[in-house]
Amino acid sequence: MPAFEIKPLDPSPALLEALTAILVETVANGGSVSFMHPLAPETATRFWEGALAAAARDERIVFGAWDGPLLAGTVTLLLDFPPNQPHRAEIAKMMTRVSRRGRGIATALLAAAERAAIERGKSLLVLDTASEDGASGLYEKMGFRFAGEIPDFALKPHGGLTGTRFYWKRIGAA
Repeated sequence: MPAFEIKPLDPSPALLEALTAILVETVANGGSVSFMHPLAPETATRFWEGALAAAARDERIVFGAWDGPLLAGTVTLLLDFPPNQPHRAEIAKMMTRVSRRGRGIATALLAAAERAAIERGKSLLVLDTASEDGASGLYEKMGFRFAGEIPDFALKPHGGLTGTRFYWKRIGAA
């Protein structure tokens, strides 16, 4: 049994500080999560304020993995889609602190997000990950199917282009 706890996050100043730190660290270490290095802490904080406000409106769920008092990882389950897509959700912003990688945190976060999607009646999960240094192996291990790749889709945090790989997974009762 892992020594960490996975739970949805509620806003607080201490949590915003922890989320800011993990986002800045992820980008500094090459994580392709929509931001460029160097990422100003103020920019990261504004992102998380918006994400947590969207969670308060039930448009998403931001999960955290706690290793004792340390926020060791996070993932977001996006739930707000157009009227013709009420059956799907999207996995976004999967991040694990560098010092805590390889301990099953990302796997546990992904499983928690999938359970939450099923509880909300979703039957399809989608996600994307960078072609270079992304988490394709994790997603494939967790049953996601490769849908395709777009070359030169985004900039890597330290510059240069990378492709993006798209994945999908049927969940719950179809």
